[in-house]
Amino acid sequence: MPQKLNHEIFMRRALLLARRGIGKVHPNPLVGAVLVHQGKIIGEGAHEQFGGPHAEVAALARWDKAPLGSTLYSTLEPCAHFGKTPPCVNRIIDCGVSKVVLGAYDANPRVCRKGARALRRAGVKVEAGILEYQARQLNKDFDHWIRYKTPYGVMKLAVSLDGKITKARGKWITGKAARLAAHELRLESDAILVGVHTVLKDNPRLNVRLKGAKSQPLKIVLDSRLRTPLNARLFSGGGVLVATTGRAPKNKIKKMSLIAEVLVLPEKAGGVSIAALLKELGKMGIVRLLVEGGALTARSFIRAGAVQEAVYFVAPIVAGAGQIAAPLIPLKNPAIRVVGRDLMIRGEI
Repeated sequence: MPQKLNHEIFMRRALLLARRGIGKVHPNPLVGAVLVHQGKIIGEGAHEQFGGPHAEVAALARWDKAPLGSTLYSTLEPCAHFGKTPPCVNRIIDCGVSKVVLGAYDANPRVCRKGARALRRAGVKVEAGILEYQARQLNKDFDHWIRYKTPYGVMKLAVSLDGKITKARGKWITGKAARLAAHELRLESDAILVGVHTVLKDNPRLNVRLKGAKSQPLKIVLDSRLRTPLNARLFSGGGVLVATTGRAPKNKIKKMSLIAEVLVLPEKAGGVSIAALLKELGKMGIVRLLVEGGALTARSFIRAGAVQEAVYFVAPIVAGAGQIAAPLIPLKNPAIRVVGRDLMIRGEI
């Protein structure tokens, strides 16, 4: 079997393993790794929890010394610095791995090519760029956060066939399967954002209601005048940030601060400055932000250039005249799949 094909087979396994960390490792990247000897996988692992063992260390866990001629496949360049854990390159070198095959170099300046150089200096062969596009796609949110110091924005909207986000009767536009898929989007995210109009109209909980979900994203409300009721359901379980402006009454800020973090930010176009909010969220380590608000919030984020990806759940219904229209924007490389009775269309902006 050609060597390149071998590399791709093992790298695909590592990419699959990396997904175990979705929603659990941010602000760190997703990473998977497999240890191979004589064409067989003899160890595998993933970075599955923030502060936990990195993928390379997990793949080497059962070996004090790897068999002679072993190759380690990693979706991302191993770290060479001390962080929450010791440098992964030290463990790889000490274990006697002969070769490391990488999907992509790490975008983080603290790591980028430093890990590869450390391995080569120790006599470990390094080959990079195997399924690089797939490896980069896996961590496009992390790469964006590292480069711009702001979250990677994903806009989610449920729309009818005639492009509306509301309908005359009933709460839901989409079916149960699509709503379940929406919770998977929440699980992928560090934070979920809505505008105050959504809170007042729908009183959402904004949590992940999937079996086995061990963590919840931060809940964020855009509320320039602090109209969010103190008994709103989203406060159940904590983890709420309310972004407001100087127009909010001081007594309301004081009361809200007892149950949530309140950020008083500059005002722009009559509401909270999206740019100022994103800057603060970036500092907080929010890598992926899911924008779930209505049309007004969605348009504000689009105008600010604050969303990099959009997910449309298209339902087989016609809402009719008088309903609120969704912001419809061209998508690059859209992926389309059937989710129950609905279509899920996901692509980059």
